[in-house]
Amino acid sequence: MGVNRVRSSAGLHERPAADQAARHACATLRRVSTALSSVYHLTYEDWLATADDGVMREIIEGELHVVPPPNLEHQRISRKIEVRLDAYLGTTRSGEVFDAPVGLKLSDHDILEPDLLVVLQEGCARLEASAVFGPADLVVEILSPGSAKRDVGLKRRVYEAGGVREYWIVDPIAKRIEVLSLRSGAYVSDAVHDLDGTLTSPVLPGFALVLRDVFGAAT
Repeated sequence: MGVNRVRSSAGLHERPAADQAARHACATLRRVSTALSSVYHLTYEDWLATADDGVMREIIEGELHVVPPPNLEHQRISRKIEVRLDAYLGTTRSGEVFDAPVGLKLSDHDILEPDLLVVLQEGCARLEASAVFGPADLVVEILSPGSAKRDVGLKRRVYEAGGVREYWIVDPIAKRIEVLSLRSGAYVSDAVHDLDGTLTSPVLPGFALVLRDVFGAAT
């Protein structure tokens, strides 16, 4: 049997050529298996067909993600931000704020359910009976142990590619909010506001959010 020599930190080892061929075949199989046909990707129609049971389900890049229920602190923070956004939008008569679970359809394979989203009258999104179609002007995600990695990674990438103009990432543990703005097709961090800061928004002129009002005692 022929052999190939493989150098490692421990010196030279002999590895059968057949073993190397098997490893190559496995690597090739893994590469092929990730290039799935679009027939395996879930769509907006699949999202509509999911049970109406209060469970948050998102389809991101054609894959189904079941979102764990938020804890009480998450709910408090979401409510405080929503109340202030609603007051601003009501005063300026410039748009609406929606809370989860409401679908945001960015493509046929990307239907997300952000914690909060804002649709401005001047924006590109349109309101349909079952979901918001097109990029919201602002989305807000509140980090939690079951969703943080997805919020700062996969969902950030999809919001960016989908044209969402502004993205707030709320960190309840660090008590801070990062504001990301879409510029030339990519997110740029405008500011990271800590507990003593006041958040302002490029897409909401005149809006101000005092973080101590968000992360303070329950109301």
